[in-house]
Amino acid sequence: MTLKPLHELHQRRFGRNLGVGLLLVAFVVIIFGLTVVKVTNEDFTVPAVEELN
Repeated sequence: MTLKPLHELHQRRFGRNLGVGLLLVAFVVIIFGLTVVKVTNEDFTVPAVEELN
């Protein structure tokens, strides 16, 4: 049984999927970076939880 070469459609789809994957990784890195900067800021305080009575 011989393997067929990839069709041109598969090559285009792989390129598109790779691009979307890289954009997703970049978005996650940006959100993580913003979170780290916000949490390590000296002015950051955890909001106090009010008691419900």
